[in-house]
Amino acid sequence: MARIDVTVRGAGIFGLSVAWACVQRGARVQVIDPFGPGAGSSGGIVGALAPHVPEQWNPKKAFQLDSLLMSQAFWSEVEATGGVTAGYARLGRLQPVADAAGLDLAKSRARGAATLWRGAAEWRVVTSADVGPWAPQSPSGWHIHDTLSARVHPRRACAALVAALEVRGVSVVADAADEGQVLWATGWRGLETLSEGRARVVGAGVKGQAVLLRHDAGAVPQLFVDGLHIIPHDDGTVAIGSTSERDFDDPTSVDAACDLLHERACAALSVLHGAEVIQRWAGVRPRARSRAPMLGAWPDRAGHFIANGGFKIGFGMAPKVAEVMADLMLDGRDTVPMGFEVAASF
Repeated sequence: MARIDVTVRGAGIFGLSVAWACVQRGARVQVIDPFGPGAGSSGGIVGALAPHVPEQWNPKKAFQLDSLLMSQAFWSEVEATGGVTAGYARLGRLQPVADAAGLDLAKSRARGAATLWRGAAEWRVVTSADVGPWAPQSPSGWHIHDTLSARVHPRRACAALVAALEVRGVSVVADAADEGQVLWATGWRGLETLSEGRARVVGAGVKGQAVLLRHDAGAVPQLFVDGLHIIPHDDGTVAIGSTSERDFDDPTSVDAACDLLHERACAALSVLHGAEVIQRWAGVRPRARSRAPMLGAWPDRAGHFIANGGFKIGFGMAPKVAEVMADLMLDGRDTVPMGFEVAASF
């Protein structure tokens, strides 16, 4: 009989969250990562937990909705166990509406949200006068305000999970032998490995750059404007992200593209002018070929499983990913939604 029930390879958000869900169900777990927890894109600074638009509903959007609604309880339990804050708060999101066509579309989506979000959150259209000073200029005089979006500080969230796992007797180690069921949550390098020798690419890495400013905005909504996520954290900082770069030489280097993010954010929100830049960050996010997370059994390896491809929505998807993978590995119950299956990507 194995001393360990579940081995998790990879201490990013998917690996740590699945480890936590398994421990919560009484499993004996070990987490292995030669680079340490949050060493890849999960150690970033942005943390926008924002929903897909409430229209053209599909399994991916339904899965994300469930996960976003689970997030408050998930992070509260993690923080209460380990004593480390993840910086989670569901404060909503504001987006400017560009023109009359955009206003009509926003109102249509508000009607969709009323049904699809099951009364758990709203997608509202409000006048610029209603949103206060923490909002970008809107050409139409209208903004979208959704109450489903939340934020978390990625690096601190990983630290919160590590602390909670340590309380339960699980540490992240650099190396150990596989025991029990084995989960591979190894990020973009893992996707590259999975693609080797296959007729089509399973997934790839997409580099993102972001910038962190010293500015205490308080407990206000995150912003999405001109393709930028502007996230006010609870530690007196504001994160701005991010670029999407498929071609890159250095996974962690920052360049002029990062500076441009800062310039665009200041142009969109004048209150950020003069705020000190305290960090420029770059990392590579794992993007599965389907753009949905890739979850399930590894077809070529009995007893091995994959959770990868979180890309830009990994933190928002993590609570539900953890639940589904724990169902599969511990109980043999397959609740992976259509389009997320590993076999479909192979």
